[in-house]
Amino acid sequence: MVQFGVTWPKLLAQIIIFLILYFTLQKFAFGPVLKVLDERRRRIQEGQENAEKIKQQLAEAEKRYEEIIQKANGEAQQLIDEARQSGEALTQKQAQDAIRQAEEIISKARADIDIERNKMVGEVRSQMIGLVVDTTAKVTGKVLTQDDQKRLNEEAERQLTA
Repeated sequence: MVQFGVTWPKLLAQIIIFLILYFTLQKFAFGPVLKVLDERRRRIQEGQENAEKIKQQLAEAEKRYEEIIQKANGEAQQLIDEARQSGEALTQKQAQDAIRQAEEIISKARADIDIERNKMVGEVRSQMIGLVVDTTAKVTGKVLTQDDQKRLNEEAERQLTA
């Protein structure tokens, strides 16, 4: 070992210094950095899970929308059929009144459904935009300015409408 320029006291001192440096870095540098990275990873995963929940809610809202439309169409068709059956016994004017009422019910139901659907889509969109802004703020680790928030809102809205 002496031929290679290694002396035991120096080697032992270097090993001790290395271990002290390693444990110091482990405690004050590596540990906190890894904690921050794990926390960011967890927040991103939560954001993705929330986005999936919102997508699921939107799909459920679409399903309910279709069910309401089918139910309204069934009821309207039933009213129209009843009006036609009673129209045979009634005068032409009475049959036309019943059909007109049924069509008004259909149009009102469709209008109500469209309003409800637009409200749900708007709520989902605003929640999604809020999630994007919150997630971006958490991931980047900085407070977003009004311009940043506006830009992120516009990007998220473009992607949601696409």
